Amino acid sequence: MSETPAQKLQNVSVDLKANIYFDGKVVSHSIYDVTGVKKTLGLIYPGSYQFNTAAAERMVITAGSCKVKIKGEEEWKTYAAGMEFQVPANSAFEISVLRGIAEYLCIFE
Repeated sequence: MSETPAQKLQNVSVDLKANIYFDGKVVSHSIYDVTGVKKTLGLIYPGSYQFNTAAAERMVITAGSCKVKIKGEEEWKTYAAGMEFQVPANSAFEISVLRGIAEYLCIFE
């Protein structure tokens, strides 16, 4: 498993235009490291949402908690701050936040 990022990202550039999904209930900003590798940093408000993936993704939950069901899996799994899950390329996942706000860092792998 990959190392979890520190609580602060160094030497990045940020797209000021937000990525807004589900009427503003999921919001992220694209960030780029010094080599140009894209990541997204975002918030998920209470609700259930489904996302499709083109590239493989590693989602690190940085605050709050959520439940996730990856396409092809039978059960929902709970993830809290400091935990992560991976979604294969050309797949999908459902994510549900029951209360509060879940914060995340998505790393495209």
